[in-house]
Amino acid sequence: MPPPTPRLSAEQWLARVFADAAPRHVGTGWISGILGIVLGLLALLAVLCLNFPQYLTLPELRSRYPLDLVRLAIDVGLLAGMALSGLSLLLRRKKALGVAGLALAGAALALGAGGAEIPRVGEARIYLALDWFVLGVITTAALFVPLERAFPLRRGQGVFRRGWLTDTQYFFASHVLAQVMSVAVLAPAVALGAVLALPQAQAAVEGLPWLVQWAMCVLVADLAQYGVHRAFHAVPLLWRFHKVHHSVEAMDWLAGSRLHLVDVIVTRGLVLLALLVAGFAESVVYAYLALVSFHAVFIHANFAPRWGWLERWVAMPRFHHWHHAREAEARDVNFAVHLPMIDRWFGTCHMPEGRWPEGYGLADERAPEGWARQLVWPLRRRA
Repeated sequence: MPPPTPRLSAEQWLARVFADAAPRHVGTGWISGILGIVLGLLALLAVLCLNFPQYLTLPELRSRYPLDLVRLAIDVGLLAGMALSGLSLLLRRKKALGVAGLALAGAALALGAGGAEIPRVGEARIYLALDWFVLGVITTAALFVPLERAFPLRRGQGVFRRGWLTDTQYFFASHVLAQVMSVAVLAPAVALGAVLALPQAQAAVEGLPWLVQWAMCVLVADLAQYGVHRAFHAVPLLWRFHKVHHSVEAMDWLAGSRLHLVDVIVTRGLVLLALLVAGFAESVVYAYLALVSFHAVFIHANFAPRWGWLERWVAMPRFHHWHHAREAEARDVNFAVHLPMIDRWFGTCHMPEGRWPEGYGLADERAPEGWARQLVWPLRRRA
């Protein structure tokens, strides 16, 4: 009886569909094919947002979009995606990349492209923030992918490293489920913050200059983040959820997205609670949220900046890479997100001079692949 055929993961299946022995450097059709797929997919998602705005867009953003520019951007993206996909068809022997890009662009065209008519319908009680995902990809990937290609820490690590599809699912879920995050994080934090607030202390904070408030906001947020983060490592029940984040085996701009839903809700909720109790101005809190959304991606990146003088004061990739390291010397270190001095205060800072970790991930187990499987992984009893 022949042995059973091993089941392919989604990443392995995609690799079989799109892989070939041809080189992938500039001029081979690989880069143009990948860009064609990305642009075609983003254009298709954007067109879906135009067709079903009440179900696929954030109400807070919907009225703020410059529609003429959005429509123009969709059409330009479609044209560029089609041109790049066509170029890939010409240059590459295996045509899967070019065909996939043209198929996505064709679907977007069939739905109306940038000229799709927006229906006039009422608000939906439940919606997905697909527009937030598209904006996230455009702003984050457009910044960090070229940065990682130009100044990589590990030159042999490509964009499609092991686990990239799982982390893409996390990136997608964290943006699309914005309504779930708002209900689970914002509402409880606001309600509890009103109970714990000290009006006199908040009035004193509100009287401070904006920049002073912002600096204090970063410090308070990172102190709260440090405490919650350390608890997720120290308490076995919490570690079951946080180890999902540490299961990533290759660091890049997508790796920071791998966070279990329980981890996200507890951490963001308690950090936001600390900021609300402190009484920082709303604009200060929003400015901090903008910082952390960028910085959390930055410290996971496959990027080796040569700013040693800055590492003492601001968390850089090397600081956080050691937090994810598999080496025994790096166990339970570097919990802060922004300010390494917090770890120095509590004796948990680990920054070997000039060295980077040899590898990442969990030393004694490997997480299942896929967002859905990892969502239930902490709930399963270990054999």
